[in-house]
Amino acid sequence: MPLVDHLLSFGPIRQAIWKFWYPYLTRRLRAGDEVLFLNYAFVEEPPAALPLDPTDEPNRACIQLYHHVATQADLRGKKVLEVSCGHGGGASYLTRTLRPQSYTGLDLNPVGIAFCQQRHRVDGLSFLPGDAQNLPFADATFDAVVNVEASHCYPDFPRFLAEVARVLRPGGFFLYADFRFPEGIAPWEAALTVAPLTRCRTRIINPEVLRGLEQNSARSTELIVRHLPKWLHALGRDFAGVQGSRIHAAVKSGEMSYRSFCFQKPAV
Repeated sequence: MPLVDHLLSFGPIRQAIWKFWYPYLTRRLRAGDEVLFLNYAFVEEPPAALPLDPTDEPNRACIQLYHHVATQADLRGKKVLEVSCGHGGGASYLTRTLRPQSYTGLDLNPVGIAFCQQRHRVDGLSFLPGDAQNLPFADATFDAVVNVEASHCYPDFPRFLAEVARVLRPGGFFLYADFRFPEGIAPWEAALTVAPLTRCRTRIINPEVLRGLEQNSARSTELIVRHLPKWLHALGRDFAGVQGSRIHAAVKSGEMSYRSFCFQKPAV
């Protein structure tokens, strides 16, 4: 197991690493190249004919992951929260295309939130800083909660699920995708099983994510070389899942299990 994986198995150390890494990454990437997505990608076979605006086309593979996750429920006219919105590309795309009443993007990274507030000026879309394990909202505020490829960073995943259930209205949806390595799969499944949410759908999406990683590999490598110091290139390649990285190999072999889910909060 790589050293970083050992470190990330300890909650407080994991949180400290992510609190450093994401603001650092935002500062490095926001100059020159606009990196709007920090998630992996999703490419079906045959490829989906998803119509995109020309400005969205460079991010097609990453957008397709968001589209796959969020369209498991009808978000038109709904109040939506995205927990861990990153650089806001997914939030912007979903707000513009799925037409929710409102869409709130929340992230622990204050530098990323400042970037989102400046970059994504879309009607109905707002961003604010906050902790996934202590959501700053009243009970039963949202019709849907979206969470894409972030919960593996949370020191207390069951608490996050409890917070999702708390802020959802009865009948609301939790639209979710993430991955785990073998040692994390049993506790992941256990937490999802006991959460106060009804599972509607689960799908293993390793093949689609693998195609997305490979489609984005050249661009990700170029960004790593251009924006990160040489001593961080190996970590950057793993983080981005470029071809030849340990993450790419783990997705391909199935050692890393990447899944998408749809849950619903029971109606009262």
